[in-house]
Amino acid sequence: MTLSNTQRTIDAIWRIESAKLIAGLTRMVRDVGLAEDLAQDALVIALERWPESGIPDNPGAWLMTTAKRRAIDFIRRTKLRDQKYVEIAHGIDLYSEEDMDGALDGEIGDDLLRLIFMTCHPVLSQDARVALTLRLLCGLNTDEIARSFLAAESTIAQRIVRAKRTLSAEKVPFEVPVGEELKERLSAVLEVIYLMFNEGYAATSGDHWIRPLLCQEALRLGRVLAEIAPHEPEVHGLVALMEIQSSRFKTRVSSTGEPVLLMDQNRAQWDRLLIRRGLAALERSQKLGRQLGPYSLQAAISACHAQAPTAAETDWIRIAALYEALSRVTPSPIVELNRAVAISMAFGPAFGLQIVDELRAEPSLKGYHLLPSVRGDLLVKLGRFDEARTEFERAMSMTQNARERELLMNRAAECESEASK
Repeated sequence: MTLSNTQRTIDAIWRIESAKLIAGLTRMVRDVGLAEDLAQDALVIALERWPESGIPDNPGAWLMTTAKRRAIDFIRRTKLRDQKYVEIAHGIDLYSEEDMDGALDGEIGDDLLRLIFMTCHPVLSQDARVALTLRLLCGLNTDEIARSFLAAESTIAQRIVRAKRTLSAEKVPFEVPVGEELKERLSAVLEVIYLMFNEGYAATSGDHWIRPLLCQEALRLGRVLAEIAPHEPEVHGLVALMEIQSSRFKTRVSSTGEPVLLMDQNRAQWDRLLIRRGLAALERSQKLGRQLGPYSLQAAISACHAQAPTAAETDWIRIAALYEALSRVTPSPIVELNRAVAISMAFGPAFGLQIVDELRAEPSLKGYHLLPSVRGDLLVKLGRFDEARTEFERAMSMTQNARERELLMNRAAECESEASK
C-alpha cells in the first residue's frame, strides 16, 4: 500500500472510529475537550507508525488502547483525580483487539448516547451544540463545519473551543438523564442524532456520497433512545425516518460509487425489513395521539416513497400536503425547497420553479448547492437547457463532495448537448 493510500485509509478509519473513541475517553476523564485531545494524540501516533508497521487488524481497538494509555499517563503526570486514577488502573482493562468488537456493542456504544446528552446540555446554545456534534460525532473538521454554517472558520473554531470549556467549567455530567430532565433535553438530542444520520446519508465533503456506518450508528442510537423514552412520539418518528431512509442504501450509489437519485433507484433492491420496521415505528408515533412533529411528518413522506411500487406511482399530492404541514410545524427555506420539488412533481415544473425563484433571495440559501441544483432540474423539465446548465455549474462550484460534483458536472454536460441540438 502506498503512502497516499495509507493516509486515505487512516482518514477513513478516523471518521469511523473518532466518535466512539472520544465517547469512551470522556467516560474516563470526564472532560470532552481533554478526551478529544487524547484521541487526536492517538491519531498522530497512528499516522507516524502505521505507514511503516502496517494498519492493524482492528484499528479501532489499537486507537482506543493507545488513547487510554495516554489518558492514564496524563492522569498520573498531573496527579489529576488520584482516586479516579486508581479506579481506572485497577478497574478498567485496556481493550485488546479480540474483545473490542463486543465492547462496542455494550458500554462503549452507550457512551455515545451519554456524549450526545452531554453536548446537548442547555448551557450550550443551539449553534454550539450543532458545531460540537459535527466535530465530535460526525468527524468533520472546522473548515467543513464553517461551510455548513456559512461562517468563517475562525468563528467556528472559537465556538467549539468555548463549548468544550463551558461543558468542563459547568461540570456537565456524562450521563443519560431521567424524568423531566430527559424530556427537556430530548428535542436537542433528536436534532443531534438526525444531524448525524444526515451527514452519513449525504456526506458534506469527501470522496464518497454516503457514509453508511455513520447512519447505522445514528439509527442504533435512535433505537436505544426509543427504549428509554417509549412514550415520546417524535423519538419513534425519527427512528421511522432513519429506518426507511436506510432501506435505500444499496441503491443510492452505483457499483462504481456514483450517486443514484431517488427516482432512478431500483426499488426491488430496497430493504423491505427496514421499511417494515420504519412503518411500524411510524405507526407507534401516530398511535400516541399527538399532532405529528417534524420527524414523524418526514417519516410519513419517506413512507409514501417506500410504499409506491414504482417512481411513477408515487403519491406526490400527498407528499406536497405533508410538506405543507411540515412547513407550518418547522418553517424553513430548506423545507420550502423540498415542498417546491413535491409541487413540481404533483402539478408541473412551472409551479415548482415559481417557489424556487422566490427562494433565490433567501440569504441562508446563498451557498446551498441544492438550490441551483433543484432549479436546474426544473429548467431541464421545461426545456430551458442553457439556463439549466448554468445552474448545475453553479451548484457544482458550491458542493464539497467529490461524487456529487461529478454528478452535477455530468448533468451540465447533458444540458449543453441538448442545447446544441
